[in-house]
Amino acid sequence: MIELGQTPAATDMIKDVSEADFMAEVVEASKTVPVIVDFWAPWCGPCKTLGPQLEAAVTKAKGAVKMAKVNVDEAQAIAGQLQVQSIPTVYAFWQGQPIDGFQGAVPASEVAAFVERVVAAAGGDASGGLDDAIAAAEEMLTEGAAADAAQTFAAILEEDPNSAAAYGGLARAYMALDDLDQAEAVLNGAPAEISTAPEIEGAHAKLALARQAADAGPVAELTAAVEGSPDDHQARFDLAQALHASGDADGAVEQLLELFKRDRDWNEAAAKTQLFTIFDALGPTNPVALNGRRKLSSMIFA
Repeated sequence: MIELGQTPAATDMIKDVSEADFMAEVVEASKTVPVIVDFWAPWCGPCKTLGPQLEAAVTKAKGAVKMAKVNVDEAQAIAGQLQVQSIPTVYAFWQGQPIDGFQGAVPASEVAAFVERVVAAAGGDASGGLDDAIAAAEEMLTEGAAADAAQTFAAILEEDPNSAAAYGGLARAYMALDDLDQAEAVLNGAPAEISTAPEIEGAHAKLALARQAADAGPVAELTAAVEGSPDDHQARFDLAQALHASGDADGAVEQLLELFKRDRDWNEAAAKTQLFTIFDALGPTNPVALNGRRKLSSMIFA
């Protein structure tokens, strides 16, 4: 794998790939570095927006991930094997297997978060490494010293006012101190140029879940309601919220996946939206998020 700090040539990171070299440039190549595959076509309007966004995010990762651009008009067999039903469709390969993906054009922030997840899943760091002070503050937060962590994150922001990691960390520290309003104020005060960074969006998601927790119902009663009426989608959704509020993120994800399986369009795709909120809040390397994303992707692309 390319060492952080080295920037390989763009032609090495982003390539046009055909059916003839798909195995070599994607499947085999992904055994050493993750490969993001962009299925596109010249006539696809959304592809013209998504493609450059992906290229920018991959380039920013400085070799921690590669990108293969596949024209479906010229690679119909590959598209068929991977069940590409509409474009743009994006898959991420690692160790020879697809590990994540999405369909359709998405905001640039989601593209950046997707690349971060892919790199993290392979054990890398698309940001070029964490500052020692941020790492120390995160350790304080993990150990329960939220006030000390908040002070450290605030000091980091004095040195680097554009540190998305410090803004996100400071907001999470205030959440740990049960000061949700101050956490929201911190996030709203982040500079516009970093407002869609994964660290900021992850903290926003965590804040949204924290506010939901205040209204969560009793787990036992909601569990009984779902067991008595498995097709009561609202009860299942409420149970997922209650489980997450009680600290059972895995259980919440399983209930939401079941709801998505039963009716993916219920309440304007509320299950999918809630799943992404939980995934963003957990972070790209969390096992529950990684497993949940894989299961959701398998349902979407089934």
